[in-house]
Amino acid sequence: MFSILIPTYNNLEYLKICIDSIKKNSNFKHQIIVHVNEGSDGTIEYLKENNLDFTYSEKNIGMSLALNKASKLAKLDYILISHDDFYYCPNWDKEFVNELDLLNHNNFYLIWDNGKCCIIFEKNDLSKPPVFNAGLTFKEFDEVRLLENLNQIKTIDFQGSTKHPALVHIDIWKKVGGWSEDYFPTGGDDSDFNMKLWNENIRIFKGLGKSSVYHFGSITTRKKDKSLFTYLGSKGNKIFLKKWKIGINFFEKFYLRSGLDKNKNKIFIKYDGPLTEPIKNIEYYFELLKTKLQLFYLKIINYK
Repeated sequence: MFSILIPTYNNLEYLKICIDSIKKNSNFKHQIIVHVNEGSDGTIEYLKENNLDFTYSEKNIGMSLALNKASKLAKLDYILISHDDFYYCPNWDKEFVNELDLLNHNNFYLIWDNGKCCIIFEKNDLSKPPVFNAGLTFKEFDEVRLLENLNQIKTIDFQGSTKHPALVHIDIWKKVGGWSEDYFPTGGDDSDFNMKLWNENIRIFKGLGKSSVYHFGSITTRKKDKSLFTYLGSKGNKIFLKKWKIGINFFEKFYLRSGLDKNKNKIFIKYDGPLTEPIKNIEYYFELLKTKLQLFYLKIINYK
């Protein structure tokens, strides 16, 4: 069914959990494609022993380029974008396939998100509900406890944003040219991909609440450097702003109807159909003015 792209960066123990969960908890046969950044921890040997497809780079080339390289090996009709610190719960793919049958076309972006409606344990923020702790690390991971409690976690289908796993048809992936590679190592690249989809008239950005994936919490290929975060937000937001003339938060709030509220909490809006053009009210124009002023500032300081 899906060609699953998994960038990894010396994260073998989590990668093993991820791949094992796909193998035993999937209802359909999928192609797993790993991009190995560096691979000094035995990742390549593990992939060869398990006869898995992979691409390789001697150094960390970032999320976008890793996904694009891995996608060259895709043999199936759908691309699934993944991280290597996911555990795919039983029937995760069944919900995606059911949705594909209902849609009966390729103009969509289907996601699972790691927020209030889904299973997540945030290492640095224990206040985000619902929090389900099945282990902070691979050593602590309690698979049995996770599976025994799955049915108790309430979920909804919601207007999608930019997170993962995310499913897109391979024809759409090729049409937009995959992920933009100017966001190295990562941050903003997922929003950029969404903008490219939007510009191709994709209006179904849907999070499938019943498709459950446990996330250990962004401890993988990101390994973010604090220097990436400065005035006006992240380096990725600055690149996005100069490229698309609006900011990431503005795009997610007014176009995708998702994003963060004023307290930086994730916004989840129940899915109510394909998105339409944003409502251009006073709030829209006020926020648009703010994002244009940010763009003007970047031009003044000649940010590259």
